[in-house]
Amino acid sequence: MKAFMNHLAFEFGSGVRNKNLLLMNYLFPLGFYLLMGFIMPAINQPFREMLIPVMVVFAILSAAMLGIPDPLVNARENGIFRSYKINGVPALSILVIPVITTTLHLLIIAFIITVSAPLLFAATMPVYLSGFIITFLAMAIASCGIAVLIGVVSSSSRMTVLWSQLIFVPSMLLGGMMIPYSMLPGAAGKISQIMPATHAMNAFKGLSMGFQPDFSAWGSIIILLLTGILGFGLALFLFSWDSRNTRRRGPAWLAFLVLLPSIVGIFFLG
Repeated sequence: MKAFMNHLAFEFGSGVRNKNLLLMNYLFPLGFYLLMGFIMPAINQPFREMLIPVMVVFAILSAAMLGIPDPLVNARENGIFRSYKINGVPALSILVIPVITTTLHLLIIAFIITVSAPLLFAATMPVYLSGFIITFLAMAIASCGIAVLIGVVSSSSRMTVLWSQLIFVPSMLLGGMMIPYSMLPGAAGKISQIMPATHAMNAFKGLSMGFQPDFSAWGSIIILLLTGILGFGLALFLFSWDSRNTRRRGPAWLAFLVLLPSIVGIFFLG
């Protein structure tokens, strides 16, 4: 337990000391938050109502999708995982610690956004704090679960960028952050339900901000939690200590099963 806590403390500190992680955990989401806060309410007045959820979801996506996978691939390719294995560090710890540290950084960012947005941009405060926390944690679990899975199955840093962007960019365009879900055409709306961001925005809308959700808010929470658990489970199953000397217990295409809860949800949530 002491070794786990020391590893956790080291990784948490790396989120500030490492320039790339500092950028993804803090500078990028906060910079984008300030930019959107000054521009979007002037263009679209109702944007203030969902400014806080939008920026929190963006922060989760950037920190998880753009911050977690690459260090995992680099550690595996540089032989760090081999030394962990020799010293008895379990694969579970290797995958859990980045999730915990990223979530801790995200809690700080979410607090900064939630406290400052009403003061700086007259943004609407969450009505139900419990719903806000539940949705935040569910989105963090889903995003981090997918992120560690990307880090496990990617063969190189370039591939982590490709797979992460396949989640990040569509989430920005169709995930209810820039364009409300209700404004999307029927087919685009169904496709958007595959993305965790859509379910996070829907849950924030119904459980935290006090608005009418576009579909079941609790259904979205369940899908986010199932996605995160499945993503982490698949990452643990497909984990390899060294891509050059060991083989995974299953093919990499099994990673696509992480989308199963969202795909099934399309038929039940409407």
